[in-house]
Amino acid sequence: MDRPQERRRLPPLNALRAFEAAARHLNFSRAADELSVTPGAVSQQIQNLEDYVGAALFKRTPKGLLLTDAAQTALPALREAFDRLAEAASLLTAAVDGRRLTITAAPSFAAKWLVPRLGKFEQAHPQVDVWLSAGLELVDLTAGEVDVAIRYGAGRYPGLEVRRLMSETVIPVISPELLAQTPLSSPEDLSSHVLLHDGSPDLDDSCPDWSMWLAARGVKGVDGMRGPRFNQSSLVIEAAVNGRGVALAKQTLAQADLEAGRLVAPLQIATAVDFAYYLVHPKAKGRLPQVKAFISWIEAEAQAHEDALRAINNGAGI
Repeated sequence: MDRPQERRRLPPLNALRAFEAAARHLNFSRAADELSVTPGAVSQQIQNLEDYVGAALFKRTPKGLLLTDAAQTALPALREAFDRLAEAASLLTAAVDGRRLTITAAPSFAAKWLVPRLGKFEQAHPQVDVWLSAGLELVDLTAGEVDVAIRYGAGRYPGLEVRRLMSETVIPVISPELLAQTPLSSPEDLSSHVLLHDGSPDLDDSCPDWSMWLAARGVKGVDGMRGPRFNQSSLVIEAAVNGRGVALAKQTLAQADLEAGRLVAPLQIATAVDFAYYLVHPKAKGRLPQVKAFISWIEAEAQAHEDALRAINNGAGI
């Protein structure tokens, strides 16, 4: 009757933590610094664990510590177990604080597409508090601090649940005021305009810069390298809105300005790219009610956006 309990009896968690840290650093002092204890405390915890398992876990050599075969075999499973514990703790926190939904997205997507729509989600789900973090650096979703991320890329995100939201195209855009001053009815007319460059670090070989775009259309006499460059897509769109030149912009991000009349696309030439927008999250996060609600909402918003763009582009003959 007692066997199931015996099978589940575990060594002290502190001993396991000390072993994992010491095995990762192969140094008791660095493990102690990480755990905010003394090296002696780490050594004692390791000794306790070795007494528990009845075998040595480290080999002490003149060059430093080495793992025994038994320790080397067990370490990957132990690291995975600690990752699962951290994930479980994150879920417990999220379940207790069910009001919070933490989202991360690139600054341009957040500013030009997500934030203008988030009010509708908050109206539909007033019990959820949205915490949005916008940054160019990719956040480690396995750490558990973020619930969902919206990423622009090729869709390869190992270990995460991935949902494709929207495709992307690039299109030349210009402010109506600048267009009234300097016509733009053909690609050759770009010789009279300042070219605005989107220098965001997307690493998408299929996304044309101005030089590629002009070469694909056989345009001569226009220097595709000249003009100011911006490191975020939203900045190049804002520069175009302010009449600084013609931007080769991501249409998904520029669409609100096109619809509001702050930008126009007189050439009506859209180029599809390989990258797309994806919603990603750890599998366990998908069980949270606020995450489920957000997924349902953003998929509907993305579908409506794609349908609207498709109708606009088809009507314009793009």
